[in-house]
Amino acid sequence: MPDFRPVLNQRLKYWRICVLFSMLLLAGGLYYFQIVNSDTYVRLASNNRLRLVRFPPVRGEIYDRNGALLAVNVTTFDIMGYPMDIERNDMVERMAELLSRHGIPVTAEDLSRTIKRQYWAPYRVVRLVGNITLAQMADLVADPEFPRELFPLPVWRRTYPAGSLASNITGYVGEISENELKQMEGRNYAAGDLVGKNGIERQYEETLRGTPGEESVEVDARGRKVKTIHVRTAGKGQDLRLTLDLGAQRLAADLMKGYRGAIVVMDVENGDILVLYSSPSYDNNPLAWGVSTREWNTLLNDPERPMHDRSIGGQYPPASTFKALVGIAALEEKAVLLSTTHYCPGSIAVGNRTFRCWKRSGHGTMNILTALQESCDVYFYQVGLKLGIAKLLKWCTMFGLGSPTGLDLPGESSGVTAGPDWKKARLKENWYHGDTVNYSIGQGFLLMTPVQLARLYAALANGGRLVRPRLSLSRKAFSETLKIDRKNLDLVRRGLDYVVRKGTGRRAGSFGITVAGKTGTAQNPHGEDHALFAGYAPIDNPKYVAVAIIEEGLHGSSVASPMVGEILSYLLVPEARGKTP
Repeated sequence: MPDFRPVLNQRLKYWRICVLFSMLLLAGGLYYFQIVNSDTYVRLASNNRLRLVRFPPVRGEIYDRNGALLAVNVTTFDIMGYPMDIERNDMVERMAELLSRHGIPVTAEDLSRTIKRQYWAPYRVVRLVGNITLAQMADLVADPEFPRELFPLPVWRRTYPAGSLASNITGYVGEISENELKQMEGRNYAAGDLVGKNGIERQYEETLRGTPGEESVEVDARGRKVKTIHVRTAGKGQDLRLTLDLGAQRLAADLMKGYRGAIVVMDVENGDILVLYSSPSYDNNPLAWGVSTREWNTLLNDPERPMHDRSIGGQYPPASTFKALVGIAALEEKAVLLSTTHYCPGSIAVGNRTFRCWKRSGHGTMNILTALQESCDVYFYQVGLKLGIAKLLKWCTMFGLGSPTGLDLPGESSGVTAGPDWKKARLKENWYHGDTVNYSIGQGFLLMTPVQLARLYAALANGGRLVRPRLSLSRKAFSETLKIDRKNLDLVRRGLDYVVRKGTGRRAGSFGITVAGKTGTAQNPHGEDHALFAGYAPIDNPKYVAVAIIEEGLHGSSVASPMVGEILSYLLVPEARGKTP
């Protein structure tokens, strides 16, 4: 009988080697996973057990000077979930189908893009859909097919009660973009956060924003919440009170119906902006809640340009309103005295060109007072030539023209105070006397914004202090005293008084208050002339300055001046607001 013992012994030897090798492999694995990489797997286990929910910050509210709400928070719901749960069982497709069935048109592709934009960790909650009302949310949750892995999260959303009345001022908020997220890295922003996109919302983002909150929760193997480990509530940003008077802003909107242009009203002493209206305007509420690309492009490409803030970004020839500055410059530079007269025959020849006065028959002999009163172009042609462009530019700079006023609102234009260097650089041409002639009546290459013009007239009204306009009451008022002889200032102010009492601006003084100011009719190469009026009231103790610029309004005397008179009356006369003294 054969002996199988050597074969069995050999097999047993191999088996012992295999068992020993397996034991060594198991020990090595235990050592690798439990010793070498213990921290990693503890963290992964914790991540699978712990979930983090981020609460967006609560934004501060915005009020006008009288406490009227301009921007307020309302409660809506976001549908939230964890990426590791959403990726299972075709949830994205099922959720898109469910939302569409309940009247919320969202595609699976939209949901996938939203999740991808916010994803950075599988245990970090992401938002699938936002801006769900309470009624919609209740309807969705009651549906048996609503995924139990998802949950509603109450959030604050921005709404603007004043709408188009103050949209150029408040601006709007929107979801932070990828570029903005990169720019704001390290400032505790996350995908899905709302940030100021324009206006005060953007200017005071850091003040209004608030601080985000967070909740750490423990979940079971199915992702269901077991207990809350830690909660940090979201902090509210600071409320902001503006200098704006919403009632006066509403009146400005009524006055500007059917017109393009702007109305600005400012306190002459501290620069408080009470009215900053641009027409036409737009409703900022849809932008804060989200619009489609088609809707956004329609608004952006509207030929009326409602999103262009004409009050701070529109650049216009100041026309005859500029004559007040020319008068100050001429008196200060001793180019004219009260006794200095120039004869206006209706036109003047400069080189080989003839420059006409608006009154073709001429005004006759004029001094500075009567020239302002009647807005005589020929008088100021001659004064401008006597001063020269260098001195005109000097006084433009002194009054802050050619640079932003410093208003706390993004998008302010600088205007243009063109001179010989500017013309040479831009047009490759020399400066001629004819250019100076045009400049002296606020035409030609000179451009100003409505808020710059208001600032100029505020300096005339307050005795020669150049104030910095402001919209936030928390911002410190600032002004700079100009070196102007008070007698010269009073002389020009008397001329502006004559403009309304017995000159071209009579209609501004027909609202029960005393107004001083200047009309203007600016040439417009693209259509009818623009109408302007800049004035302040009351004359004896000026409180407010107002500027109205009406695109293609033809005449400042008939269109712009009554607007200024009415809005100044509203602010100064209690009865004009329907109140008793």
